[in-house]
Amino acid sequence: MLRLLRACTLPTALLILAAVGAPALSAQGFDDAPAVALKGVPFALTVAGPDEPGPAVPFEIIDARGQVVGNGVVEAQSEAVVDDVVIDGADALPMILAVGGVEEQFDPTLLNGWFSLLPPLLAVLLALIFREVVTALVAGVWLGALAVAGFNPIQATWRMIDTFIVPAVADGSHASIIVFSMLLGGMVGLVSKNGGTMGIVEALAPLASTRRRGKIATWAAGLAIFFDDYANTLIVGNTMRPITDRLKISREKLAYLVDSTAAPVAALVPISTWVGYEISLIADGIGIAEAQNPGNTALVADLTSTSPFLIFIHTIPYLFYPLLALAFVFLTSVMDRDWGPMAAAERRAASGGGLFRPGAQLTMDTESGTMDAKEGAPHRWWNAAAPVLTVILVVLAGLYTTGAASSDDGASLMDIFGAADPFATLLWGSLAGCLVAFALSVGQRILTLNEAIEAWLDGIRAMMIAMIVLTLAWSLGAVTEAVGTASYLAGLLEGSVPLQLMPWLVFVTAAAMAFATGTSWGTMAILIPLVIPLTVTLGGAADFAGGAHYSVLLGSISSVLAGAIFGDHCSPISDTTVLSSTASACDHVDHVRTQLPYALLVAAVSMLLGDIGTAYGLPNIVALLGGVLVLWAFLRFRGVRVSEPESR
Repeated sequence: MLRLLRACTLPTALLILAAVGAPALSAQGFDDAPAVALKGVPFALTVAGPDEPGPAVPFEIIDARGQVVGNGVVEAQSEAVVDDVVIDGADALPMILAVGGVEEQFDPTLLNGWFSLLPPLLAVLLALIFREVVTALVAGVWLGALAVAGFNPIQATWRMIDTFIVPAVADGSHASIIVFSMLLGGMVGLVSKNGGTMGIVEALAPLASTRRRGKIATWAAGLAIFFDDYANTLIVGNTMRPITDRLKISREKLAYLVDSTAAPVAALVPISTWVGYEISLIADGIGIAEAQNPGNTALVADLTSTSPFLIFIHTIPYLFYPLLALAFVFLTSVMDRDWGPMAAAERRAASGGGLFRPGAQLTMDTESGTMDAKEGAPHRWWNAAAPVLTVILVVLAGLYTTGAASSDDGASLMDIFGAADPFATLLWGSLAGCLVAFALSVGQRILTLNEAIEAWLDGIRAMMIAMIVLTLAWSLGAVTEAVGTASYLAGLLEGSVPLQLMPWLVFVTAAAMAFATGTSWGTMAILIPLVIPLTVTLGGAADFAGGAHYSVLLGSISSVLAGAIFGDHCSPISDTTVLSSTASACDHVDHVRTQLPYALLVAAVSMLLGDIGTAYGLPNIVALLGGVLVLWAFLRFRGVRVSEPESR
């Protein structure tokens, strides 16, 4: 699944009203009031105090019917947030803010909640129908901009550029991912031109000698790079692609192998860039649950005495979708069986019909010949292995050093990785890999300096389509934030729900939210602080520490993460989905189409045996083993072998 939204989304607000970073205060009044509000869905309004030093001033927000929507006191040179503002009809607009003798009008575009789903759904449907992702994403962004612009089509066109696309590129986190991806593309261009890529292929040929072994090797490489999903996706895809190409494994299958190991591994291993973030959200949820149950001293004592880290460790066996997704990747590889659109893609590749569909729009250009090895260049595997290992080691060292600098003395390795700066370390690693590749290419006189620079630039140029798709995906994510898609979906959890169905409902809601917004971290940020107090209120913390209902609480928390990863895997606007297509040089829509049936199958088994089964008392180990057995049986009796049987 967008790293910016992962860190910034608020669970109680429909719209984020402050700019990224420390917001600059405006004159007293509404601070960056939202352009869109959803009928009946609560959101937050931010009131800015006077610019000049002085006493605090009272304020009131009054709707057009004369009803007071919110009130309070705002300090000078500060802000006050009014949560849970609800507009139930157009007759309530415009609203007036009266603060310190100043009045300001607030008149957003009022929409029904279902409209917030239309921009992402339009993009998804157009992409799947026409198999062209750029136009589909532009259409989704423009539809959201149309609402922001008050349904003025001309203004919507300008807002699409200046409000969504340019800020998506200008954001520091996004820029880091773009630069990291392009530097890694440049490194791939260098190691391809100096013969290192062909050296890797020739060195691994005796080991990855069959399609089955090639797929298992790709799965194993995905497990090995566990510390970050972005690094996993780009390193494994770019490293294994020449090998899987030689073995006639389709680009769609490679993209699936890459995508379905990256996020699940990073989410499961306690030493990764994901875990610290997840634990902080669990701690927030526990704090909210404590605040909502002040009279229940026994419950508060249980909540206070339970470590968020311990809760996370306890949730790992309940992360059914990530665990079964990894198992299914292994099963499809070792059994060499596929079904649905993936089987058709594999049959095409195995029979010599092409590694990708005729007419496919590859997100990385590997067919122009600009990245072929220089004629006469030696095929030395270490010329590719050394830069790749440099990237991995520098990133790991960077994660440790930046995390240690932000952690207290004696912090655990998991806490250190959780506090690390992943964006800076990814940049360091990719730059170091480029420098090593340059040194090896020029130092051995395989390439001249000019040839090395040209090869590096060819690698960067090959990434341009992917960067356009990624930027548009981020822009569509910003659109979903502006029109309140996530908050509308989060409202589905606020009704009365049977306790045993909480994990299942949470999984479905998280999946829908991640699918529509393209962000797994943003989904977690919204739902975890909402789900924990709700589950506790419904009785999910009864007999808290290992008691009868503790599994429901664990299932609900883990279902947020699992559902977010599932929705992220299915979503064409997810950044990790785009990067998987990029690293595999696969048509992005073809990747989504072929991976979707696999993700849906694993999700169905996860919900039935995992989320629902364990909530009604099924031991989680039985649910996991049963899930693996069901997936094996499905492949055995419904899957097809698309190539001749191979010797093991």
